[in-house]
Amino acid sequence: MDIKLSFMGAAKSVTGSRYQVEVNGTRLLVDCGLYQERAFLYRNWEPFGTAPDRLETVLLTHAHLDHCGLLPRLVNEGFRGRIICTRATAEIAKIMLIDSAHLQEEDAAYKKKRHIKEGKRGPYPEIPLYTVADAEATLPLFKPAEYNQPVNLGHGIEATFYDAGHVLGSAMIRLLISQNGEKRSIIFSGDIGRWDRPILHDPSVFRQTDYIVVESTYSDRAHEGTEDISDNLVEIVNSAFKTGGNIIVPSFALQRTQEVLYYLNALRMANRIPRLQVYLDSPMAAKINKVYENFSNLFDQEAKDLLRQNRSPFDLPGLKTVETTEESKALNDIKGTVMIIAGSGMCTGGRIKHHLAANISRPESTILFVGYQAEGTLGLQILDGAKSVRIYGRQYPVRARIVHLQGLSAHADRDELLRWFTALSVKPRHVFITHGEAGAAEKFREFLTEKTGFEASVPAYNTTVTLD
Repeated sequence: MDIKLSFMGAAKSVTGSRYQVEVNGTRLLVDCGLYQERAFLYRNWEPFGTAPDRLETVLLTHAHLDHCGLLPRLVNEGFRGRIICTRATAEIAKIMLIDSAHLQEEDAAYKKKRHIKEGKRGPYPEIPLYTVADAEATLPLFKPAEYNQPVNLGHGIEATFYDAGHVLGSAMIRLLISQNGEKRSIIFSGDIGRWDRPILHDPSVFRQTDYIVVESTYSDRAHEGTEDISDNLVEIVNSAFKTGGNIIVPSFALQRTQEVLYYLNALRMANRIPRLQVYLDSPMAAKINKVYENFSNLFDQEAKDLLRQNRSPFDLPGLKTVETTEESKALNDIKGTVMIIAGSGMCTGGRIKHHLAANISRPESTILFVGYQAEGTLGLQILDGAKSVRIYGRQYPVRARIVHLQGLSAHADRDELLRWFTALSVKPRHVFITHGEAGAAEKFREFLTEKTGFEASVPAYNTTVTLD
């Protein structure tokens, strides 16, 4: 066997997922994601490790931008192949990419204007990474796949998508490669979900495979407070009402927003929190809510039971969707306590920065983090206790209450990853640990080897290995 596997992204970092498989005279990518950590943003502008017009296929694990957000640039530079993913992922990715392109254009225009005013230049070109036209050109390339149904890619390659339980439509991808009468299998985990979580099914497990490329986002820790989510949310909401401040929630439009609404709805039905005016300041999240409802066949039994009772998890009393920028800015004139859910989840862009600027210096307000904050992001600066932060070129003192709601992560932690691995009844030839900060990935390599005896490594950025 002669299979070349290249780690073109998410190698010793949490974002920018991209892996190339070269075999039997063809090349394909698994994922094509944006880098979102500040230290690695320059990589979004680097040349692709292979000519885009030589790629035949991109296999997409799910629709988070760190897995699909560089596709429009790939298309702009010549890719005309197929993008294969589950139907739900295709619908959500189309929403995400158009929104991302709008933000790319808006951010480039704003930076250019600000730099002219300040008489300086930024570290990146003052042009968008890609445009709305690039995103629109990407959409026709999506080809849907069904869970558990093999897709023949030609060249002796077969791909099968399995439910990852991470976000709606998310998948683990198993490649089965035939060459010279031999077969090898590679599992790309994508982002592995968690067991016994609301809305989605538990992650798929496997009995055997030759090679594994596995994520390690939370692989150096165990999640805390999963059973206390409702109690903690009750305390946060009631405290905000007492102080008269707002609750600002930086949230990912995909999955995290839906889970927050799910819990708020349950607490309202149980009369554990007062009627709270919630503004979903993310047209993208509102569109994704619709996709969730359209693909309710992918829900777990508990969520399906709610739908049968005409109690959609997303029909929260007091929920209003904010469409325009003007409506978004007007939210800061409202008196009394409201919750504003806006993107991006790591505070790297989008409408959340406007709400942070208006609330982060108010002692009565609460900044509620519900998701992972990568190194180098504004979100992590705030969560780590920064006394002041830079937003839109200005310094703001941090006086608001800063809270991290534990337990909402859609990523498996160290023990859940081990649970996933111990389902294997046959030892794999090798495990490649990716999509995690370097320290976390290395700790998990040691942990996995100690617990299972599996041979594992943490590949570096832009390295290639040959699988036999």
